[in-house]
Formats: sequence, structure tokens, C-alpha cells
Amino acid sequence: MISATVIGNLGRDAELKTIAGGRAVCNFSVASAGRAGNEKVTTWVRCAMWGARGEKVAQYLTKGTRVGVSGTLTTREHDGKTYLELDVHELELLGDRPKAQDEEPRRSPGAGRRPPPRNGHDQDGSGGDDDLPF
Repeated sequence: MISATVIGNLGRDAELKTIAGGRAVCNFSVASAGRAGNEKVTTWVRCAMWGARGEKVAQYLTKGTRVGVSGTLTTREHDGKTYLELDVHELELLGDRPKAQDEEPRRSPGAGRRPPPRNGHDQDGSGGDDDLPF
């Protein structure tokens, strides 16, 4: 058995199916970007999450959503190509899909405000983070 963890973005909305015997499966593909020398390389992993867990998360797995998945990795050969498939045991939603440049960022209530410093100072003893570039 090969265990693997993949972090990436969904290539399209998840597909929820019920197979023979009434068992549900949620299928989705995760694209993980990396580099091979100077070349950008994208590796696609087809994922399956079975049963009630798959049914519950399917609505949140939309195109572009960043996820971290781990489980059992297998390969499948088809027409001379090798495909990676992951039987998902754990899934973590890591954030929304990337925003278009002209789209307004969504802010949660309280965003941009920082909590009051402890004892009038930040953890490092300074009075604030005004000199930080971000």
C-alpha cells in the first residue's frame, strides 16, 4: 500500500454518484503544480471519497477550490497512459478558489483588525508591527 498526500486545486466540480448496491462515491480531480528544472509541471490525481463522507463534502468541492487530500495511491493504465488515483481517507478544505484579478476580495467580519496586544505590547516586546512590509 502506498500512502500519499496531495495539495492542489480542483479541476472541476466534484461528481457524486451512487453505484450498484446503493453505495455513494464522490469523484474529483486535484491538480498539483510543481517544477521540473525550468519547466512548470502539473500532476493530476483522480480522487474518490466513499460513503456518507463523500456525500457530505461533495457540495463544497467546486472547481478551483484548494484542498489537501491523503489516502491510498494507486495507478491505472489506459491507452498507454498512466493515471494516478487516490482513495481519499482524509480531506481538508484549504480555501476558496483563486480570485479573478477584477474580482473584489471577500472579507470576513473583523478582517483587517488585529487583536489588542497583551500587556500593551506584541509578543516580541515591541509596540506593534508598523515596520512590517505586509
